Amino acid sequence: MSYAILGIDHVQLAAPEGCEQVAREFFADLLGWKEIAKPESLKSRGGVWFACGTHQLHVGVQKDFMPAAKAHPAFAVMHLAALREHLVAHNLTVVDDAVRADEGIQRFYLHDPFGNRLEFLEYGQHS
Repeated sequence: MSYAILGIDHVQLAAPEGCEQVAREFFADLLGWKEIAKPESLKSRGGVWFACGTHQLHVGVQKDFMPAAKAHPAFAVMHLAALREHLVAHNLTVVDDAVRADEGIQRFYLHDPFGNRLEFLEYGQHS
């Protein structure tokens, strides 16, 4: 082939107009992700971007917004249990998934402040 797909650059989640401050409180303040400045040409569209490891999460404004109930990004985590405790301590509802021995993965689900489904997982942990 004359081309190669290198991987995922970013994931975009939709949110309602005026979502920026709530997104910052959740993704930056609560999860600890660094906000990334949007290019000047895109700022007028609203939304906010974050660094998530070597990838990016873009929260984009969508008119007639409806949260993604099934489709979701999955974030690999180190010390998943500590993240779970942190989220529960902030009164967020965490939905645990059964550990699947054949996968060697532990995971839970959470909804962002806009109702989008998020998955957090850790490989090789069964505690």
